[in-house]
Amino acid sequence: MLENLRPQHQTAAETEGLVEQLVDVYLDAHPDDGPRYTAERCEQQRAAHMPRGSWGLVTAYVDDELVGYVYGFPLGSDTRWWDGIHEPVPDGFMDEDGQRTYAVCELVVRRSWQRRGIARARHDRLLSTRREERATLLVRPDHTAAQQAYDSWGWRSAGWLQPTREGAPLFEVRTKVLTLRS
Repeated sequence: MLENLRPQHQTAAETEGLVEQLVDVYLDAHPDDGPRYTAERCEQQRAAHMPRGSWGLVTAYVDDELVGYVYGFPLGSDTRWWDGIHEPVPDGFMDEDGQRTYAVCELVVRRSWQRRGIARARHDRLLSTRREERATLLVRPDHTAAQQAYDSWGWRSAGWLQPTREGAPLFEVRTKVLTLRS
């Protein structure tokens, strides 16, 4: 079934030629998710995230078709990732130094390729390269399939966050302890 699946781990510099394909996969994965899921928003978000140190992308190709990807970056001491978090949170929860927490920003798979293990494989491949002590991501409370997947992959709920930008929805914050590598 997926014998033709080719994973690729790419840096920001290696990703420039993929922008159009990344947007296509993003839009295909979010067809009915509302007005926030636009090509413009996808491009703006990616452009804002890529310059961050250690930004990484893991893609999945079947033959020459990009069918999914995941990307993220470490949270620096000046991060705004936690802006809008609902208190209380444990002391030190939001303390970042660029080496503590890796933020998983997008994990998307084309609809016709979903539920075949592609998201899990990309997720595992990306996180297996990280040296941070934990990872975090945000998931919509109405996205039951994603919540169930994250539960089965070892992610735990850590509260709620509503980004401070106008019109931003409420998200569940998830965290996962990463296995430290020497």
